[in-house]
Order: sequence, then structure tokens, then C-alpha cells
Amino acid sequence: MHDERNIEYLNKRRILYRQDPVNDKCSAEYDWGYYFENGTRECYTLFNSRAQINTYKSLKWHLYVLWYLNHSMSQDQFETLAKYICTRSNGFVTFNISEHALENILYDVSMVDLEKPPPNKLRKIIFKDNTGLTTSEKLSIVGHIIGKSKKVTESDIYEAMIYMHDLSQKITIKNIAEHFKCSTRTIHRNMSNELKKEKELLNKQL
Repeated sequence: MHDERNIEYLNKRRILYRQDPVNDKCSAEYDWGYYFENGTRECYTLFNSRAQINTYKSLKWHLYVLWYLNHSMSQDQFETLAKYICTRSNGFVTFNISEHALENILYDVSMVDLEKPPPNKLRKIIFKDNTGLTTSEKLSIVGHIIGKSKKVTESDIYEAMIYMHDLSQKITIKNIAEHFKCSTRTIHRNMSNELKKEKELLNKQL
């Protein structure tokens, strides 16, 4: 059992944790969202699934994005936010973080260039808010459109993994391949070691 994420803490303080693409133009628009044939790295959707932050690397990235999206936030305000995110009982992280580790994380994040967009996964499909679609329906759309393109990327696989996790499905190479209507060899070829580790961590959260 995981602690429920207290997203209201962010909402009440009007902390931004999502951003749609700013400069990239979509290839097609649907009732449910947008398709970017060549992908976009400008979409940030933190805390959009049940998956919690499960590594220090991911934690630093999330904090970097939060500070980048909330550029008017002061150092003190950011540190208060970071401490809240890093407190396991608040439901954002899966592991305990010592005070010393938090100090190191805050230092590392404070050294980044906030004028530079944080590194981000390439996204091809972005769903609009309040579409009424279930997680299963979203996963089907992702599989259908990406499957038609015949080119499955690491980012596509990661997105499918997140939706499977939200459906409490065990993530396997076989069921990822089935959703994209491709071979398991294609999935293996496009999965980095980091993504394979992420698959195992997500499965452990089920």
C-alpha cells in the first residue's frame, strides 16, 4: 500500500506542474488530444499517473522541472516545496530521504540553468484535460496510433508502461508488444537498460 499523493498541496499554492508544448506544432488534432508525428519535448506532465518517484535521478529531474515551470518561486519557497515532495508520507516518493541527502539534492538542483528547458522524453501523443477517457482507452489510442506508424521509440514504450501501471497490469515485454502490434524483438531493441530498470521498479509498486 502506497501513501496517497497529496496533489492538493500543489494546487492550493498554484504551483505549476504541467505545461503543454509552446513552440512545437502538432501534426493532427483530435477531440481527445494532439499527435506530434516527430514528437515534442516541450510537454511536461508531472504526477499525471499513479507512478511515484522511485530514484534519486528521477527526484532531481522532477524538482528541476518544478522550479523551471515556477520561475518566480524564491529559493526559500523552492526548498519548502522540495522538502514536502521528499517527505515519503506525502505520497510523491517511494523511499525515505535523509536530511543530508536532501541537502545534496537541493544543492545539485540549485546549480542548474533555469533558462534552459529540463531534458525531457519525446512525446508523440498528448491528451487534453477532461476528455472522459479511461486509462485503458488512452492506452488503446497510444497503441493504435504508434502501432500504425511502425516506429516504436523508447518514449512510446515508457508512456505505455505508465498507463499499464495505472491499470495495475504487470508490465512485460510481451504485453507491450501486443499493444503496439509489433514483435517482442522490436520492444527489446528499443528498451535501454534504464527503461528496463524502470519497468521492474513500476512492477514492484503494484
